[in-house]
Amino acid sequence: MPKIQSPTVPTCETVHALESNRINQLDQEKAQRMAEFFRLLGDANRLRILSVLAKQKLCVCDLAAILEMSESAVSHQLRTLRSLRLVSYQKQGRKVYYDLQDHHVLDLYNSVVEHLDESETEE
Repeated sequence: MPKIQSPTVPTCETVHALESNRINQLDQEKAQRMAEFFRLLGDANRLRILSVLAKQKLCVCDLAAILEMSESAVSHQLRTLRSLRLVSYQKQGRKVYYDLQDHHVLDLYNSVVEHLDESETEE
């Protein structure tokens, strides 16, 4: 069987003197935590929940109705989002209302939406 040749990958032959203290690199532990964060965020239902909560504070039953999901499924996803500190809750009487934790979550959500909108217009 003939050997398939892969295209050559350009490499740098120059030895560069880098000051490692000037390169702000992500440490292993933080990289691992960020990877876990994005892995857990990579669920369409969680993103749909965040998209609704980006607009207003809601209870589980309202979220379930809007998203056409069961209350149990919404509660399960909210537990995961709470563990990531993306959503917070507030009890009002017998109801529990969920909201985005802080502006960082909204900023992250809006940045992704903006990025995807840019990509669609460029195609």
